[in-house]
Amino acid sequence: MASPEQMQTAAGQTRLVRHFAGQSIDQHTDGWAQLWDTDNSDLWDRGKPSPALIDLVEERRDLVSPVRADGSRKTALVPGCGKGYDVVMLALHGFDAYGLEVSATGVSVAKQYAESELASPQAYNRGAAWVDCQPGKVEFIQGDFFKRDWEKPGLKFDLIYDYTFLCALHPSMRSQWAARMADLLIPGGQLICLEFPLWKDPSLPGPPWGLTGVHWNLLAEGGNGIVNSDGANDESAGQNGLFTRTFYMKPARSYENGRGTDMLSIYTRK
Repeated sequence: MASPEQMQTAAGQTRLVRHFAGQSIDQHTDGWAQLWDTDNSDLWDRGKPSPALIDLVEERRDLVSPVRADGSRKTALVPGCGKGYDVVMLALHGFDAYGLEVSATGVSVAKQYAESELASPQAYNRGAAWVDCQPGKVEFIQGDFFKRDWEKPGLKFDLIYDYTFLCALHPSMRSQWAARMADLLIPGGQLICLEFPLWKDPSLPGPPWGLTGVHWNLLAEGGNGIVNSDGANDESAGQNGLFTRTFYMKPARSYENGRGTDMLSIYTRK
């Protein structure tokens, strides 16, 4: 029998699909803002930062460090950051963390959350390998990920985290997503993906859209990210991807709605 959370998640996915049905792709950005403004962020809100990301940054500091070789803090970006759980968690682990949201309402909610959480962090921000450190800064920005008007001069990112941002985008926008990620990262920068939903047939309507095989095709192969139910690309993929996959594993902890299928990957910018 499905748990209450699974049933709620399934109902929320149905509501999301209905909300975007019939909207043209260029209306989707406004569609997400409307959900914020009508207090429907519960459709995607998980209520806490990613357990898989926490374990990665705590247990694999050899791969993911908040500090550069010169001792300065690394910068991290979470596009589609929601209420800011992962942004605050990354700051508590030593990164200068930025959250990007298209909605002014979303940014306001995230700022309120960060102010409260930084003053008195909850235990869910820490894993078993937590080491106390001086928090980095937190900043939330309103803007469209695919536009440049929100960018700060000279600011590129050492790390970007994507959980439910790619799966929220119409499949026709996937190649733009990959190119934009490459543009925002420094050479050698890391795109960390909690790949979700891998249990959903990519041919079914979204959001969320099924992503089996999509990250690899987009980032490593340089394909268009349109895949079949078995993860194979619909068109012959190029071999000149902008990223190299440097880490890939099933996380010991993740969100329940991943149904035990989530994978955690790191793609390094060439």
